[in-house]
Amino acid sequence: MDKLSRRDFSITLGRGLTSAALLGGTALACANTNTQNKTKLGVALVGLGSYSTGQLAPSLQVTDHCYLAGIVTGTKEKETIWKQKYDIRDANIYNYENFDNIADNPDIDIIYVVLPNSMHADFCIRAAKAGKHVICEKPMAVSVAECDAIIAACKEANVKLSVGYRMQSDPYTNEVKKYVKEKTFGEVTFVSSDAAYISRGNPEQWRLNRALSGGGALVNMGVYSIQTSIYGAGQNPISVSAQEFSTRPDYFKDTDETITAQFEFANGAVAHMMTSHNANGNRLKVHGDKGWFELEPAHSYGPISGRTSKGNEIKFPHKRQQALQMDDFSKHILKDTVNVAPGEMGKRDMIIVEAIYKSIAEGGKKQPLNLGRMGIVS
Repeated sequence: MDKLSRRDFSITLGRGLTSAALLGGTALACANTNTQNKTKLGVALVGLGSYSTGQLAPSLQVTDHCYLAGIVTGTKEKETIWKQKYDIRDANIYNYENFDNIADNPDIDIIYVVLPNSMHADFCIRAAKAGKHVICEKPMAVSVAECDAIIAACKEANVKLSVGYRMQSDPYTNEVKKYVKEKTFGEVTFVSSDAAYISRGNPEQWRLNRALSGGGALVNMGVYSIQTSIYGAGQNPISVSAQEFSTRPDYFKDTDETITAQFEFANGAVAHMMTSHNANGNRLKVHGDKGWFELEPAHSYGPISGRTSKGNEIKFPHKRQQALQMDDFSKHILKDTVNVAPGEMGKRDMIIVEAIYKSIAEGGKKQPLNLGRMGIVS
């Protein structure tokens, strides 16, 4: 994430609220990205923090259907560094003030928003208005209402929308889905998923500021546990109850440190998830009535590792998940393949996040989840 000032954050937050509020009454531009004669799509990264620098940009050097075409940054020094490193044209370098001019740039087909969570809605809506296809880094937004605003903006502008769920393009995830669908280990009865790491960084970082992050461990790492619980069970949960724990309140002053939650499914299966910014966890285990299988590590950038109760090792050649993810979305645009991580999936997960926070606020009370109508399962 670029080192934006507090004033910059205030401005972008204000724009985001205004965009969401005015969306219904504002005519949005139709998509001006012409991809009919293209074999590779140009991607512009918005926000050049550690994830863009260490994962997305390197991944865009090995993608087959898209490439790094532009950047949006609030730091002049980064403009120079990225321009030289990736041979980016001056015309494809933007800042947060002239961002909307990207609408006139035919080199840019996809805008990938990699900013603090509270800024996702603003920049995704503006990207859609610019007629560009959108990838929104997870979590999709800080509320279900903002997810709805993003989805509506993209539909209005006739552009495609995806959430940055890299694991949805990972072969290990697809193997898990296959086991569940084909009942390789029988009917799923119990799923356990942990996604956590220990944060010892700057206590002033944006992830520990609820106004910028929208939450703590749950919205950062917890979405992985939510996702694996769902595709580990092969269906959406019908209820959730949750608990919150804190052992470092001096550090986690504004956001959740550790959360556990339990899901119930219509077929009687249950799932338990844990997420934390003060513990290590990186595992998925699925129990069926005829055996089990697990991934550990399950959520990291790779390589992933898996095994089964049959003594088999789950193993695939390692590839950059972000490259697979961005190629999948590009193929969806170019070839009308399935969108493996649509906006509706991001909205579903935010519905669950809000239900988890509500359960915690109500002392762990079970919260019903009506997700079947969304048509999004895994």
